[in-house]
Amino acid sequence: QVQLVESGGGLVQDGGSLRLSCAASGIIRSINNMGWYRRSPGRLRELVATITSGGSASYADSVKGRFTISRDNAKNTVYLQMDSLKPEDTAVYYCNADVIPYTSYYARNYWGQGTQVTVSS
Repeated sequence: QVQLVESGGGLVQDGGSLRLSCAASGIIRSINNMGWYRRSPGRLRELVATITSGGSASYADSVKGRFTISRDNAKNTVYLQMDSLKPEDTAVYYCNADVIPYTSYYARNYWGQGTQVTVSS
């Protein structure tokens, strides 16, 4: 059974930094794209950043230049370094990954449970 487990959320002041981590556990053959999404109260879930297995990253315009996504393929882990945080970045952040389990050759999409990030003004 594949699971994504996030960590690193918390409370930070305007202009501060946080680093989120998401580790995929289980017997895994490989992981294709990994990414981070967020949802704030009253808003739909939105894409924050994604990264391919080769390390190519893309970002939402709202976080470009402030957030950096990276991954460690050996650890099946994706990170989100968030700098210059703003109150509007307050949301529950969700990890997402296309995982190929060891027992299959087909990718399945998985979500983490979410981690709260709160930026105070």
